[in-house]
Amino acid sequence: MPRKFLVVVDDSPEFEAALRFACRRARSTGGRVVMLRVMPSNSDAHWSGVREEIERQQREEAEVLLNRLGEEALERSGAAPIFLIETGEAQAAIKKVVGDDPNIKILVLAAGSGSRGPGPLVSAIIKQGAQLGGRKLPVTIVPGELTEAEIEDLA
Repeated sequence: MPRKFLVVVDDSPEFEAALRFACRRARSTGGRVVMLRVMPSNSDAHWSGVREEIERQQREEAEVLLNRLGEEALERSGAAPIFLIETGEAQAAIKKVVGDDPNIKILVLAAGSGSRGPGPLVSAIIKQGAQLGGRKLPVTIVPGELTEAEIEDLA
């Protein structure tokens, strides 16, 4: 079974660097990229019909985004990526998918730079350590401002 590289698909500017790095590593090791999109919980919606419609729209948007990014990931990695969509908090979703799939071997994140820090997800993962999904999982954190050439040199 090929080694899988998990990337969290979010709206941060650093996400692209994480995806490019994961694709490059997957290509060089014969692995696959797993792309996880986490949708926020909609517990604030008071009526179930409204909540269900919001969730349906969010899922549809997530599928469109993953399909668009999946084409790039396929081209860069040489293998079709695996798409996952979860609802809730990012950390909980990561723990769940890592616990569900023992072939996910590396979590790839990109850190922000400058005064805003590395980003909330990177900070949270660093604080809790690499214990995800009931097992230790290596985490690769790449600088978010890496160029394509720099990523190629690293991977």
